[in-house]
Formats: sequence, C-alpha cells, structure tokens
Amino acid sequence: MTSKQTLSDWRASALQLEQQINRVVVGQQVAVRNLLIAVFARGHVLLEGQVGVGKTTLLRAVAQGLGGQYQRIEGTIDLMPADLIYYTYLNNEGRPCVDPGPLLKQGEQLSVFFFNEINRARPQVHSLLLRVMAERSIGAFNREYRMPHIQVFADRNRVEKEETFELPAAARDRFFMEITIDTPGDDAVLDDLMFNPRYHDVDALIGEMAASQIPYYQLNDWAAGIQHSIQPTPALRKYALDLWKATADPLAFGIKLSDVEMDHLLQAGASPRGISYLIRAAKVRAWLENRDSLLPEDLQAVYAVTMSHRIFLNPIYSYRKDELIPTLIDSILNQIAAP
Repeated sequence: MTSKQTLSDWRASALQLEQQINRVVVGQQVAVRNLLIAVFARGHVLLEGQVGVGKTTLLRAVAQGLGGQYQRIEGTIDLMPADLIYYTYLNNEGRPCVDPGPLLKQGEQLSVFFFNEINRARPQVHSLLLRVMAERSIGAFNREYRMPHIQVFADRNRVEKEETFELPAAARDRFFMEITIDTPGDDAVLDDLMFNPRYHDVDALIGEMAASQIPYYQLNDWAAGIQHSIQPTPALRKYALDLWKATADPLAFGIKLSDVEMDHLLQAGASPRGISYLIRAAKVRAWLENRDSLLPEDLQAVYAVTMSHRIFLNPIYSYRKDELIPTLIDSILNQIAAP
C-alpha cells in the first residue's frame, strides 16, 4: 500500500517538473497541466495545433524531466510500418545491414515516443502504432520486444490537409487525451517569445532543465499507487455515469443545441475505455491538488480533454465539428447537476 508520505513526495516532484516545463514552454499552463496528468495516468496523448506553437519543445521538456530515452519520427505519405521497426543500409564494405528502428533502438529504456504529423502516415502505420500503444510490445525478428515504459505522443497539423489520412475512431480512442496547443493570447508572453533570446535556442532552453527529475521506470508503479489512493463517493460515481451517458444520448438529459436535430446529431458517444480514462485523469488531478478524494471539479476539469475526441457526429453535422463538440461538452457540464 502506498503511504501518504510517499504520495506527497511524488506530488512535490511532479509539481516541480510542472514548474520547470512552464518556464520552458510559456503561456501553455493548461496544456502543461493536462500533459502532466496524462504522464502520471500513463496515457498516450494526441496533440493538435498549428505549426510552430511549441509542441515538439513541450515534449522534449517532458522527456528531459522523465529521463529514459526519447525517439521522434516524422509522418510522411511514404512511411511504412517496417520503418518504425528497422532500417537497412550499406556499410563501409558495401554489405547490406539491418539496424533497429526508432521503436526498437532504445529497448526497454524508451520512455517518450513522438510521432510528428501522424495524419500524414498511412493507415497501416497507424495500425502498428495502435498495437504498441495498447500492448507496449511489438513482434519483430522472430521475437517479442517489450517497451513497458513507453508513452506515445502524436500530433496533427490542422493547417494542411493534402496527403493526409484521417485517424479512424479506433485510433483516436486509444489516445488518453487530445490536447490542443494554441498560440498564447497574452501580449506580454508573445513579446517575450519574440524578443527574448532565451526562447530562440531550443537546445539551450531544454538544457536548463534538470534531467531525470522523475524516474521514468517507476511511473507505472506511481500511477497504480495514485489510482488506488483516490476514492470517489457514491454520489460522484452517479455523476460520472451521467456525464458518460450524456455523450451518447444528450437529449435524455434535456440537452439541446440550436439549429441541431438532436436525434440525428451523434453517431457514437464515448466508449467504456473513454470513461475509465476520464476517471483516471480526474484522480491524478485530485492528487496534484493534494486531495485523497474526488470532487466534481476534478471530473469537470478533464472532461473536455478526455471526451471531445471520443464523440462522433453524424456526417450531416461533421462539417460543424469544431463548433458543435465544444458546445455539446459545455452543455453537458452545465446541464447535469454536480453532487
């Protein structure tokens, strides 16, 4: 059983890491907190945002704080599943050689795997990544390779749509969270990013962080301890169940959106996996807030980031997804009474 003192020590380390990341990636406090929650819940993350908003810098900062090994791969239309497992080349003697690819190169020390522009990769590549995310292992060269500490982070470029492949529902549902990284809205932050030379050298910026603040190889045990230590009340269980049901049948809870036929809005709501992820995320948030019980605000704080990408609209409304999904999420949180 994890002691309260141990949980307190872990929390201090986690909050120190959060502070350091916020000094590297400024103006993204909400995204950093959500990413930290995902790290301590051991969930994979899909990042979405425009180019140049700091997604790669953010993940490099996380990798620096966790230690372990970091690998990054670029999604391209000609990328094949085998490219993640091995690569071939001619050595100095002109002989063909095979070396481990980015998934296998670091062995069990692989901690952060960043798939840049995942929507540029083919569905076959997505399928391989799904297995790695689900099983944290992969078969290659007639053996099974385990990656017990891997956490997959992927991003999508939402500006360019040419030569891209939309992630299927099964792939999106495997991601614990979908976190949006936007350009900061604070003029003071933007001024600092523009004119402070500190932010112009990413390598030096990352180098300012203390390395391996959190032992990556202990995170699985930490996550299990956190989940067992935070308990919900019966009333909160009912509240969470209603929040889940409302994603599939909002009309049953009196939720209506303007200019929408609610009977034809949804193709599918959140999966059972999704609601379990919501609870996992809420427990980590409660732990970060130095509590051993769940409150409604814990669920509310992580509801959008864990549920939005699990709600699928019917085709007649899909072109309004960016408008309707946030409105539906807000309506659910406003309509369903918290205990």
